[in-house]
Amino acid sequence: MPMLRPMLGVAALLAGFPVTTARAAEAWNIPNETATILKGRVVDALCHLKGRCTPDCGSGKRQLGLVLADGTFRLVAKSNVDFAGSVRDLIGYCGREIEADGLLIANPAVTVFFVQAVREGPSQPWIPAERFKSDWEARNGKAAEWWRADPEANRIIAEDGPYGIKGLRPK
Repeated sequence: MPMLRPMLGVAALLAGFPVTTARAAEAWNIPNETATILKGRVVDALCHLKGRCTPDCGSGKRQLGLVLADGTFRLVAKSNVDFAGSVRDLIGYCGREIEADGLLIANPAVTVFFVQAVREGPSQPWIPAERFKSDWEARNGKAAEWWRADPEANRIIAEDGPYGIKGLRPK
């Protein structure tokens, strides 16, 4: 087993993934946060909660979550990229069991999980949950603040205003 970890790390590097073996979620100092590793099956949140299902967890266009072994559903709200969601990091695992390292925010109003890394099991290397940024940069080029340079966001703001609702403007 000691030789397996380096071999998996080399395989992940060759596949273009940064590799980490030890994980502990980085604190973001959000009230009620707890560094947590969740083990569960990746599911389409709308399908799981309301029975409105589409193939392949919505093909990357729906919010995803984890169903834990005890049946608890955890909404995975965010990845480790500023202002970005977790769908790009989780969609490849749709319907499969994974481990996700991140911050569980247990607020009385809503409990959500912010994923920082994923892997398929304890013998696998952690893969940082940063896929949104690399995919965005492949489509749009590098930007210091992707959210200000995003052509889709800028188009929506130009057409519908900063709230995405025509006529509604900041006071």
